[in-house]
Amino acid sequence: MAKAILTVGFELASNDTHYEGFRSKVSLLDWDVVLFRPLIDDFWGSYVDTYQGKPSLDDSASFQLKECCEHWRREIKQAIEAGKTVIVFLPQVQDIYIATGDRQYSGTGRNQKTTRIVTQYTNYAALPINLKPINATGSAMKLAPLGAEILAPYWAEFADESEYMVLLSADTPDVCITTKNGDKPVATLVRSKTSMGSLILLPNIDFYPENFYKQQAKGQVWTAAAKQFAGRFIGAIVALDKTLRTSAEVTPEPGWASSDMYVLSAERTLRSELLDAERRVEEAQKTKEFVQEQLSSAGKLRSLLFEKGKPLEYAIVDALNTLGFEAAQYKDSESEFDVVFQCPEGRLLGEAEGKDNKAINVDKLRQLAMNVHEDLQRDDVMLPAKGVLFGNGFRLSVPAERETQFTEKCISAAQSSSTALIPTTELFKAVQYLAEQSDEAYSAECRQAILVGVGVVALPTPPLQTLVAPEVESEPVVL
Repeated sequence: MAKAILTVGFELASNDTHYEGFRSKVSLLDWDVVLFRPLIDDFWGSYVDTYQGKPSLDDSASFQLKECCEHWRREIKQAIEAGKTVIVFLPQVQDIYIATGDRQYSGTGRNQKTTRIVTQYTNYAALPINLKPINATGSAMKLAPLGAEILAPYWAEFADESEYMVLLSADTPDVCITTKNGDKPVATLVRSKTSMGSLILLPNIDFYPENFYKQQAKGQVWTAAAKQFAGRFIGAIVALDKTLRTSAEVTPEPGWASSDMYVLSAERTLRSELLDAERRVEEAQKTKEFVQEQLSSAGKLRSLLFEKGKPLEYAIVDALNTLGFEAAQYKDSESEFDVVFQCPEGRLLGEAEGKDNKAINVDKLRQLAMNVHEDLQRDDVMLPAKGVLFGNGFRLSVPAERETQFTEKCISAAQSSSTALIPTTELFKAVQYLAEQSDEAYSAECRQAILVGVGVVALPTPPLQTLVAPEVESEPVVL
């Protein structure tokens, strides 16, 4: 029966393997052999700052990266315990700083300063073994005595295409490949003590040389060279897996051997402890799911950056309440308004609009003027509300790269009618800051800017955040 082979972090030009990206949540238990390369390039575009010359991810990307690494560390460990073969190709160490979620505050009001606490993190946190790798490149390598018998066929086939990207620490156990000069560890082979599973960490291979793909009308496609390489590579991997299983020192336990007749006293105690541990894990999972729901709810204000329609309206209402307004949508038998909001200094009526790839035009301003007039006809309204048009123009683009979110005609008409035009990206910057801490002085400045603003309104700039790393850093767990 053919082996079920999964690749993570790189693809092969073959239908005999299945590919998953680093962000995948796939279980490794469904596969016989897993080929893994821990690369976190997907997160490189998510950093918002630098710290000590290295990228620093924002809170959201930090959480996602850590969650991905924890997923793979857990899955690799479980796969090995279940008797699977996991082969890791070691890339360069990718250093990055992630947010811890902690904040430090100094000063008060507009002078208050927020400091984000960050910690160093690397792509090697995805592995269930503490390697302490150091970036270094080279191609002169040799098999160590441990790897001579098992790895010889693979190494004969792919030694010339392998290149070490890191050196492992001198105390790395079970070294199977070293540098030709100096005998520095560059690969290791870890056998499970309780199953036929193995973890092999090998020097990197360039899986995407230029001659492996070519451009066609529908995009890039694999070349014949890529398909030939994939065939050779898969054959070598399947043979390596067979050798590992043949040479395994552990005999899989027969079903009858686990019956109560042969249980040892220490096992009974440990089984009880295991059940208790599983109960705690289940409770922790429930807590995690509850926190994830809260996290999803807490992030709804990000809708100000990319939504339209009702989701955008709801986010605007929440944002205005955060700024200290009394805001709500209004609907009765005759009228329906996106948002009506007020504070002691005045009453306002808002209209919301989002556009995928263009600016907000004057049509919405006309609708807003009609709503203000309709609102004034209500018996309980004595004065006309100030009109505010909330626009999320070019909503599918990165906020920093957007053009002016209102057309020139819309801006000109707003100025002549004393209407405020507020990009919802401006609202987001304000509430993002206020979500971190209470700052009534800043909230009051934002309310005042909306109350008196005419034309395109820019809200006051929130105080800047700085980064600092804690003294203690966590290390990956050891397999």
